[in-house]
Parts: sequence; structure tokens; C-alpha cells
Amino acid sequence: GYDPLDPHGNITIKWDLLQSNPDTNDVRVSIFNFQLYRHIERPGWQLGWEWQGDEAIMSMLGAEATEQGNCSRFKGGENLPHCCEKQPMIIDLLPEASFNMKTSNCCKGGVLSSMVQDPSNYAAIFVMKIGAVNSSDGFKMPGNFSFGVSGYTCGQPVRVPPSRYSWDSGRRWTQALGTWNITCMYSQFVASSSPQCCVSLSAFYNTTIVPCPKCSCSCHASKCVKFGETPPVLQETRDWNQQLPALIRCSSHMCPIRIHWHIKQSYKQYWRVKVTLNNRNILKNYSQWNLEAVHPNLKNLTQVFSFNYEPLNPYGHINDSGMFWGIRYYNDMLLQEGENGYVQTEMLMRKGEDFLSFRQGWGFPTRVLFNGDECVMPLPDQYPALPNNGGNGPIFSLSLIVLSLLVPTIVCF
Repeated sequence: GYDPLDPHGNITIKWDLLQSNPDTNDVRVSIFNFQLYRHIERPGWQLGWEWQGDEAIMSMLGAEATEQGNCSRFKGGENLPHCCEKQPMIIDLLPEASFNMKTSNCCKGGVLSSMVQDPSNYAAIFVMKIGAVNSSDGFKMPGNFSFGVSGYTCGQPVRVPPSRYSWDSGRRWTQALGTWNITCMYSQFVASSSPQCCVSLSAFYNTTIVPCPKCSCSCHASKCVKFGETPPVLQETRDWNQQLPALIRCSSHMCPIRIHWHIKQSYKQYWRVKVTLNNRNILKNYSQWNLEAVHPNLKNLTQVFSFNYEPLNPYGHINDSGMFWGIRYYNDMLLQEGENGYVQTEMLMRKGEDFLSFRQGWGFPTRVLFNGDECVMPLPDQYPALPNNGGNGPIFSLSLIVLSLLVPTIVCF
């Protein structure tokens, strides 16, 4: 699960024991997305664990269990417990949940933003009261945690110093009776057996368009919809609490997402790039999408049009990677395949003293990621080559300038 662009990224689940009584224990559970660019989208997180004894969740605020289970051992009480499952599955409440069921930082439908994209929505919190038929043994921390999102694997609880809470504007501090952290890590190889995106390339100085490598994500043996055919979308699953099935437009690469990097123009002091993201998934919209790129000239990035941008500097002195994402209410959602199923931007990069011209594919990125997953790149020897009369420097001849006017701008294909 190690990511060199986000070496410290993880999902941390903090379990605070706030109060312990002979019959019940009050617990506060906090979920933090400490990842720079990976986010959790609908249908959201589903937190699971396994009790060590005969515990049950008596009541909850800010979340709910998917199943109540068999609560016959608690018969005779005024109210049955909220969940009596040995392995409960907890989900976030929806935003329209009633006010008396909410807590702070809850009720987002399981959606967690990344640290860079929206630092105000990277956490979720819920509280619960835990009881047991035989409560003489005291509180027991559960184990075997799961996060319920493809690609994430959780470790065992680790006891850490107790959490502290401020009261009276910070004049008084209280602390939990005990605090445990559970760390969940993401692996693209665990999430999917095949990639989910690919990259195609083109440049103004070459008429060749380098497509995504054939069978980048899968081959035609998988389910796809041919051009001119209308898929039976009304027969497909539309339950927003479940992951939508993959149904993509047929292509040689068979990827749900195709990213096209086009070197558009070269000026005296700058060069211009156009990046287009195409959604070829017929059923799925990508909300809060993001794109990560590794390129040696990102440190000289001057302006980005119609996208947000934030440099990623996991190692401090190396500034060759950055994150792009859509502008809220404008293009922060990548719509499903069709006429509007793409977003695009242009950017200007300054030619510094270390500008290496466009030879050997220098103008193209070395790595591209979509929503944190690595995209398949063309082989380096297939990159659009600079014509022989292009010279060794960044200034091109008149013939190349004329050629740039003849090459059409690539939007999607």
C-alpha cells in the first residue's frame, strides 16, 4: 500500500472510550482520511469489526448499523438494542437525517474528501453506547476491523495516548479513558486486478497521435457497449448505496477513463499544454475527481485554466508532481460517457534555464494517476518525436510553427 507521492497517506479510525459504567460504555469513533488526493465517494465507507464478547450497540448517533440482528438475549428491557450482531456493519447517515440522530461531522452518506481537495470534509464522527449481558469483564476493544471500500485493508487496534477535549473555550481539558487507533491502507492491486485509466499523447510538432496501449485495462472479451448501440440503462442497477456495475464504451484500450495530454504550442518564454479527461463509463459520474501528474517542469507551472492545482511535495526539495481537480459547481463532476462526458484544461509552463526542449518526450509526464490510481502510459519509444529540423533548442523553425496551425486540437475520440 505504499504510495511514493503520498508516503504518509492512510485512513485512521480513532476509538475513544469516553465513559465506562457497570452496564454500559460510551464510545466515540472518528474516521480521518489522511490521504492527500484519494477520497471516498458514494456509496461511502462501511466500518466493520468483531466483538470479543457478547457486546451489543444499545444506541447510536451519527451513524447506523445495517442489521439489528438477533437481540433475544436482551428481552425484558424497555428498548431493544440498536444492533446485536457479532460483526456489525456501520454506515454513515444521509444528509437529510433527522436532527436528533446527528452528531458533529456526520451525515455525509459515507463520503470523505481528501486533505488537499477539501480539508473541511475529510472526517466523520459517530458515538454509541455499548452494553453486554455479562458486563462484569469490563470494556474489551474489538478487533478484525474492515473499512468496506475496495482496496483498503485495516490493521489491528493500537493503544495510544488518550484523546483530549477542550471545554469552556479551551479553559478546561478532559480526556478519554482510553484511545485506540486503527490504520487502514490502500492498495491499487487489492482494489482491482486491472488498471482503470490510460493516457494518450499528441503534440503540435508531430501529426502522430499516440493512443492508449491496446488492452490497457482489459480486452473486448469484457462487457462493453459498441458505438451506435443504446445500452439498456433502465435494466441496470441504480441503487446508490451499492457500487454501480462497470459498463463502458467499447474501445481498443477498454478503460473507463482516458486522459489525453497534448503539447499545444511553444512560445518564446512559455509552452502550452492541453489535458482532456474522457469518461467512457456509461453509468457512472465521477464526483470530486482528481488527477495527479509527475513532470519535471511542473515546478515552472505559471497558470492553469479551469482546474484547481496544488503541488505535491512529499520530499520537500523535489517539486515535480502536482494535483489537479475541478472547480466546484463548474466541472468538479466528470459526467458519464456522452456528449458532456469530459473535462479539460490548459496550462502554461515557463521555460527556465533547465528547459530541455521537446526531444526524447520531455514535454510529456512520466506518471499520471486518476483518483489516486496509476494510469497506463504509452511506451517511451512511441512518444511523438521531434522532427529532424527541430533543432536542439526550444525555438522552432517557421515550418514547425506552420505545422502547429495545421494539427487540430484534440478534445476526445
